[in-house]
Amino acid sequence: MTGESKKRLTKFTIWLKALMLLSLIVGHSCKPVPKEKKEIQYKVGVVDLMILKRQKISALPLAKEIGADGVEVDMGGLGNRPTFNNKLIDPVIRKQYMDTARQLGIEISSLAMTGFYSQSLPKREGAVETIQDCINTMVLMGVKVGFLPLGVEGDLIQYPERRAAIVERLKEVGKKAEAAGVVIGIETALDAKGEVDLLNDIGSPAIQICFNFANPLKSGRDINEELKILGKNRICEIHATNKDSVWLENDPQIDMHQIKTTLDELEWSGWLLVERSRDANSTRDVRGNFGANVAYLKSVFQ
Repeated sequence: MTGESKKRLTKFTIWLKALMLLSLIVGHSCKPVPKEKKEIQYKVGVVDLMILKRQKISALPLAKEIGADGVEVDMGGLGNRPTFNNKLIDPVIRKQYMDTARQLGIEISSLAMTGFYSQSLPKREGAVETIQDCINTMVLMGVKVGFLPLGVEGDLIQYPERRAAIVERLKEVGKKAEAAGVVIGIETALDAKGEVDLLNDIGSPAIQICFNFANPLKSGRDINEELKILGKNRICEIHATNKDSVWLENDPQIDMHQIKTTLDELEWSGWLLVERSRDANSTRDVRGNFGANVAYLKSVFQ
């Protein structure tokens, strides 16, 4: 082979290697970049009390079977006790609960203080300390929302004179919730404007509204207008059902697609929890009622 031929061969070899390297680089850069997992804007859960599994681990596999994304877990009964009958304060039970939820892929949306439905927040001795017990449990379980109904004794339509006491106590609760990095969502009998005024008086970002479809419907108010008045940052979760009568998909009082449009426009995201809207002829059919309502909410919102 002549010297000139060797030079040509060397140049060709270098060119070929360069071409192969370029091919590898281009091929690598053209591979699709994996997309980040998109956060679900609306998650659908069930209330353990209403699926007849109040603070029972068996609520978790049942929620999974129903098709829910998560569960609102009740803090247990209250009655005349100084605080809730809360099994989750036991580290062994709490670990079992959290491990089971993790294994099933079921989230805990919130902890509920339904004992206050029949207790008096403005009058009950030690009420703030009782709510602190819920906040402590939330921190231990990594739960960010606590549900606090003002209940019959805290109905500010029936008992407007109790407003000052409720505001004073919720200011205390708000400070404790802020310090813990959690939010307490209250359910009231007021309309949305009244709730905005109440939240302004309390003055804590850690006290927000747990919006329940049944409340405005019972009083003849429009759900969409109420949501717009409250706005995105005052609603921490939604109980997305009506009174027991028919399933959500058959309820003439609720236009769920319009509600989704309203929430989309507000850019709200969070938990939609199935509480009621059971078929009045078979209210104890947990799988039938809650399965149907969860599936319908998911078909609209997910």
